[in-house]
Formats: sequence, structure tokens, C-alpha cells
Amino acid sequence: MARKSISARLQVWIDARKRHHLSHAQVQMARELGMNPAKLGKLDNHEQEPWKLPLPLFIEHLYEKRFGKPRPDVVLPIEEMARRQEERKASKRAAKQLRAGQESGS
Repeated sequence: MARKSISARLQVWIDARKRHHLSHAQVQMARELGMNPAKLGKLDNHEQEPWKLPLPLFIEHLYEKRFGKPRPDVVLPIEEMARRQEERKASKRAAKQLRAGQESGS
């Protein structure tokens, strides 16, 4: 099976992780908090604005404040999420083809 590219919705998070030096856990926390990956640059400006926390610490602080725990229970890298999503789509496609074959064969 040919290797599919990662969807654009997930690719922006991969780019944000690299650009802002975030860990997989911090990216997952930011996603669960509903942050916009395109707007992380505004928040990651602690060098010019010293009162701001560095972005990784800010994300961790907000996550603990909202969810009451320091990190997610299960941390999945974006690449793993994309792989699982593709597997789920493939299994649904196969089941749909199987159902269509049984209906036309009846």
C-alpha cells in the first residue's frame, strides 16, 4: 500500500511542534485546549515580552489549570494519530466494499 501524506489539519501541528520546539505531550495539550497552531507565535514571544511564560510552560500551565492534571493520560505523536486515522479509514472502506459485494450478490 502506498504511503499517504499526513492531512493538512495534522501537518500544521507538526510544523508548529518543530517551529516552537514543543514536545509531543505539549502539542497534544495545546490541541486539547483548542489552541490554533497558526497563532502560537503570538504566545511564544517571551524574549521581547518578559512577563510572558515560554510557550511550552504556558501550555503546561493552562492544561493543568483546566484539566487538573499535569499531562494527558495517553500521549500520542501526531504521526501515530495520522497512521491510526488512516488504518481506521482503510478498515471502514474494506467493510463498505464487503457490504456492497454482499448486497449485489444476494
